[in-house]
Amino acid sequence: MLGSPSLRLVGKRLLMAVPIVLGVSILTFWVLNLIPGNAAQQLLGPEASPDQIQQLEEEMGLNRPQVVRYLDWLGGAVHGDLGTSLVSRQPVTDELGPRLAVSGEVVGLAFLISLGLAIPVSLLAARWPNRMLDRISMVVSTTGLSVANYVFALLLVLLFAVQLAWFPAIGYTPLSESVTGNLRSLALPAIAIAFPLFCFYTRFLRSDLVDQMQGEDYIMTARAKGIGPWQVLLRHAFRNSAFGLITIVGLNLSTLIGATVIIEQIFALPGIGQMLLQAINTRDFIVVQACVIVFAIITVLANLLADLLYAVLDPRIRYGSN
Repeated sequence: MLGSPSLRLVGKRLLMAVPIVLGVSILTFWVLNLIPGNAAQQLLGPEASPDQIQQLEEEMGLNRPQVVRYLDWLGGAVHGDLGTSLVSRQPVTDELGPRLAVSGEVVGLAFLISLGLAIPVSLLAARWPNRMLDRISMVVSTTGLSVANYVFALLLVLLFAVQLAWFPAIGYTPLSESVTGNLRSLALPAIAIAFPLFCFYTRFLRSDLVDQMQGEDYIMTARAKGIGPWQVLLRHAFRNSAFGLITIVGLNLSTLIGATVIIEQIFALPGIGQMLLQAINTRDFIVVQACVIVFAIITVLANLLADLLYAVLDPRIRYGSN
């Protein structure tokens, strides 16, 4: 159970998150207003007259000062209202919910696949270093990190969707309609995201485990006490390596934003990444602002969860007021 030190950690991290999210919102709003064009121009097209564009800008409120527009948006965001889409004229929060669920499924499944494979492969490679499995895992990891995820995604489509017809090439089946159909529609995009993560986690975890098993004093002490090799590996080496792995997983969540945008476009998934790209193309800056803020909040929460997991793995860790 979480004690008072952990509760103080939660409060401290949440207070630190406020200026971070606020700074992200200000920077995003400022950068978006530097981009040429706006939603009114995109909606009316190149044939629209200046008067038509000006009239639509006034209806959308785009002619107001930037500071006023930002403060209006911020006032609504504080109360959970992320604004109204300039294109669809629908509340952004209503559109974000279903799309965030789709992206959450893809990313969650990708993490499950990558960690579910990387951990046992790394343990086996560290148990018998420089053997066949270890060498194969290093070759696969190096190769995987050298291939862009969108290229790997296209190869998956060509092989498993076009040639073998095992999975659909595009589209999404909601979980409420069919569990099997949902997993089939998410399999290829999740693998495309998971494979580079698997390669990175395997290289990191295998290297850290081998270094501990071959050179740390507490490992030699455990062996001298007659503890079996697998117990030493799991109870001592892997327990320590888990801290670094948690940190990397938490940091990877923020870097998956770019991958999610590309992968969702390739597989035509109605996720938040596709929503963000469409909003950028239509200059729907309200939607872009909301998506970026959601990503910032998720990143902050992921790092907070990583800090809490440290205390769960090792009760000796305590977060004081410093």
